[in-house]
Amino acid sequence: MALIVRDSLTGRRHRVVGPGRRVVTLYVCGPTVYDSAHVGHGRTYLYFDLVRRSLADAGVPVRHVMNITDVEDKVTARAASLGLTWSQLARREERRFLADLRELRILRPTTTPRASTFVGRMVDVARRLERAGRVRRTEEGWVYVPPAGHARRNFAAGADLEEHAVLEPGHPFTGGPGDSREFLVWKPQEHPLPSFPSPWGPGVPGWHLECYTMGRNLLHIPVDLHGGGMDLVFPHHYAENEVALTLDGEPFAKTFLHTAFVTGNGSKMSKSTGNLVRLRPTVHEFGADALRWYLLQLPYSRALEWDTEALREAASVHARVRATLRGAVAAGAGGRLGAPAFARLTDTVRRQLGDGLRAQDALQTVRAFAEAIERLPAGRVARGDRSRARAELARAEALLGIRLG
Repeated sequence: MALIVRDSLTGRRHRVVGPGRRVVTLYVCGPTVYDSAHVGHGRTYLYFDLVRRSLADAGVPVRHVMNITDVEDKVTARAASLGLTWSQLARREERRFLADLRELRILRPTTTPRASTFVGRMVDVARRLERAGRVRRTEEGWVYVPPAGHARRNFAAGADLEEHAVLEPGHPFTGGPGDSREFLVWKPQEHPLPSFPSPWGPGVPGWHLECYTMGRNLLHIPVDLHGGGMDLVFPHHYAENEVALTLDGEPFAKTFLHTAFVTGNGSKMSKSTGNLVRLRPTVHEFGADALRWYLLQLPYSRALEWDTEALREAASVHARVRATLRGAVAAGAGGRLGAPAFARLTDTVRRQLGDGLRAQDALQTVRAFAEAIERLPAGRVARGDRSRARAELARAEALLGIRLG
C-alpha cells in the first residue's frame, strides 16, 4: 500500500508511506476555539480523515496530533463580549468543535493538546531562537528574523500567499522590506488578559511557536505529513518551518498538504468575517453521508463554491447509490453478482485514495458501480457470496466514511 500526495512546499509528488507498517506521524493544525465550526473546516478535516482511513485499511498505525489554540486574541475578545473568561469560552468551544467533527464522522486524533499547556515549552523554544541570534525587539514585542539562506527551503513569501494569510493579531504585514517574513515570538501582555511568565516579562508566545513546539514534543521533527487549509501556508506553516530549519536544521515536515477553501459568494468562509455556513446544523439537516459526498466531489486542491442545491443533489445521489448497494447484498433470493465484483470496487477505491487522495474519483467509481448494478436483470449477489460481498462493501464504507450498505 502506498499513500502519495503532492507536497505543497516543493510541488512534487511525495510518498508519505510505502511498504511496511511503521508508525506514520500526522500533524494537522486545529481550531482557534472562539466560535462554531463551519463547512470549510469540515472539508479540510475530511481529507485528513481520508488519510487516516486509508492508512488504517492498510494496517499502518498513525499518531495524529491536532492542536487546540485556546490562547489567542480572538478568544479573549469574544470571551469578554460574552462575560466569560478566556478559558471558559475555550473549553466550551473546544467541546463543541470536537462534537462537530464526530457529527461528520471524522476520526478523533490521537491527541488534542491545548496551547495553554505548552506555553512553558514555547518559552524554551523562544529562548533557543534568541540564543541563535534570530530574535529582535520591536514595538510589538520580540520577533523572529529569518536568515536569507532559508529562502530556498521554505514557502516563498509573496502577494499571492499574503492575500490568503491568517494574520497573527497584533502583527500585521507592513509591506516593508523583509517585514512580511518576520513573525512574533513573544508579546508583552498582563492580567486580566492571558499572561504567562518569561525572561522578557509577562506575556504570551507568538501563535507560530505553538505547532512547532507540540510537533517536536509529541511526535518528532520532521513529521511525516503536516497540513491544514491553504490559508495556513503563509505565514503559519512558513513560520513553523523557519523555526525547524533554525533549531533542527531540517524542515518541520517531510510532506506538506493543504486543502482549498469552501467559498461563499466567491470568498473564503471565515469565522472572523461571518461569511460561513455552520457545520453542525448542516449535518443535522442533510446528514453526514450527504455532506461528506458533497464536500469530497472536487479535488482537494480546488475551491468548492457552496451551493445548497448541489448539496441536495449529492444527498439524492447518495441515497440512490446506497439503496442499490444495500439491495444487492440483502438477504433473500440470490442473483448473479459475485463477491469479486465488490472486491474490485474496494480495491479501486483504495488505490484512488492512496494515489493523491482522489476522493472525487472514488465517489464516481462507487456511483458507476451502483448504476451498473441497476442495469442488470438480476442485480443481487449470489447466495454463497453474500457474506464476502458485505465485508467488501463495509471496507469501502470504512475507507470513505460514507454508508453504502
